[in-house]
Amino acid sequence: MAYQALYRTFRPKTLDDVVRQEHIVTILKHQIETGKIGHAYLFCGPRGTGKTTMARILAKALLCRNAEAARAEGASGCMPDGTCKALAEKGNLDITEIDAASNNGVDEMRDLREKVQYPPVAGKYKVYIVDEVHMLSAGAFNALLKTLEEPPAHAVFILATTEAQKIPATILSRCMRFDFKLIPQKDLEERLKYVLKSVGKEYEEEAVAALARAGAGSMRDMLSLADPCVSYSEGKLTYADVTAVLGNADFTVTADLCSAILRGESGKAIESVESVLAEGKSVALLIKDILQFFNGCAVAKSCAHGEKILLLPEDRYALLKKAAKIADDRALVRALEIFAAAESDCRYTTTPKITLETAVLKASMVREDEDISALIARIEALEKALKDGAAARGNSAGASVPVSAAASQDKNAGDFTDRAAGTIAAGSKKSAPVSSTPLCSPTSASAKSAVKAGSASGYEEEIPPDENETGGNVYFDSDYIREERKNEAKSNAAQTSAGAFSPFGETAEKPVKQSAPAPNDPSLTGNAKVTFGKFLRSLRAVGNGVLFTICMDMESEFENGTFVLYTTKETLLNTLKRETNYPVVQNALAKIGITDFDLRLKGKAKDDTKRAIDEIKEKFSDVKIEEKA
Repeated sequence: MAYQALYRTFRPKTLDDVVRQEHIVTILKHQIETGKIGHAYLFCGPRGTGKTTMARILAKALLCRNAEAARAEGASGCMPDGTCKALAEKGNLDITEIDAASNNGVDEMRDLREKVQYPPVAGKYKVYIVDEVHMLSAGAFNALLKTLEEPPAHAVFILATTEAQKIPATILSRCMRFDFKLIPQKDLEERLKYVLKSVGKEYEEEAVAALARAGAGSMRDMLSLADPCVSYSEGKLTYADVTAVLGNADFTVTADLCSAILRGESGKAIESVESVLAEGKSVALLIKDILQFFNGCAVAKSCAHGEKILLLPEDRYALLKKAAKIADDRALVRALEIFAAAESDCRYTTTPKITLETAVLKASMVREDEDISALIARIEALEKALKDGAAARGNSAGASVPVSAAASQDKNAGDFTDRAAGTIAAGSKKSAPVSSTPLCSPTSASAKSAVKAGSASGYEEEIPPDENETGGNVYFDSDYIREERKNEAKSNAAQTSAGAFSPFGETAEKPVKQSAPAPNDPSLTGNAKVTFGKFLRSLRAVGNGVLFTICMDMESEFENGTFVLYTTKETLLNTLKRETNYPVVQNALAKIGITDFDLRLKGKAKDDTKRAIDEIKEKFSDVKIEEKA
């Protein structure tokens, strides 16, 4: 006799042999024992869970000549002495199997509708098994519908499918539906051990567990994978034999790779990938192994008894626990999302290796969460830190705080490097003096004047936001910051006393507290961009990060002494004019000496009118034109 695959050889013969579908077996046994047989059954569920096998067992049970005697003895309709053996052979006239994947047209269903009228040849029923029924065309479903609704008394239809959602509701409502479940790994292992013992093959427990995991709940898939593994191993079936046949990476290698990713060691992770692929392993399988490992890490980190869920040996579970301690839950979820996307992308790319390496690099890189709520939380934390620093500066006013700083080589950073360092030191919790080294850089003089100008300013100075923090906003560029410092130095030079450290050994004196700038100071109205930068920093000092973020994209200009803020979005304008937000904006502008301001929507009638008036004034410059409200 020719060799048969393991999944065919060890296919269940009776209902009692079916693995882990007790809810279906119990119902069918009761129906067979009581003779209450339905006219149409629908078996649906994942592949390899026993749908077609169950359909054949039910068909044999219904057609068994000794069914009555078997039922009297408590059997499921088939005697163990081989009475129904002939029913399992092909060519039985009372059992018709139809593959809907290849016979999915209207003509095939019309032919079935005609043949169903003929009575059974030997048994009590005539059974029609339609496999992959979801593949039928719309016309074929319509042709089958009437027959399925009111079939002859001797006809029983058994439909099997993996995609019940593709079947029309009119068909579903006329069938008795049974949903098959995936088989747990423990039951798969027990069944595989039984099969290996039956064929006289010794095995390692890890090898059996690996095949059961690879089966992913499908009995047929597991036995199909076990067949070549049994042939490959010369003696005892080992875990190494299984990984060699299946193409999976060794668990320890996968653990090292994933641990390197979680630690951010991208170079080491890439080297591990290259070594695994050099052995001929599949990119798709490696991504699958990485996903399973990260999923195991998440389970081990979240569950107190994760070993009962994962069903792994103690040494492998220990590796999972060790890797899970490296990163937090968010990092694990991010890694899972990245490699899940990579697994999907590998199906449609011609360069899967590059896709895998890109995923490894992305997962290894430390990146801030882009969620808006997390962004707001970080802004609030920064605001709190700035407030604490401002309070510390107020408490330590009049004290001389020496600062140690390295001279900057960047010409753009030279104007404010020393001042920023002094602000940070003054805002620290410990106010003890810090040893300093005098700066001999050419930029020290400009830094000195900038510090003095900042000390004499009426409003609280803030450290200029970093370019990365502001998204590269032009109003925080160094050119404007330097221009601002020069204007401050000019306007306040006569009133400024020594309040900063001297890079050339001068004695530092206490800064003189000055009053706030006069409203609409000419020094402020000279450059709208500089004023806008001051406004944003003042807004941050007020402590509203959301408004700060909103106002960053606005435009500004001076119009007859009025500071005008423009926005192109009406929703933003309405937000700024709310009762809760408008006073905040007003307060922030007042701190920099701006009391006359306006919030406008760019492109509206007021701007158009102004533009038209300006054009008329330009054309008729020799004529006196008076504007009236």
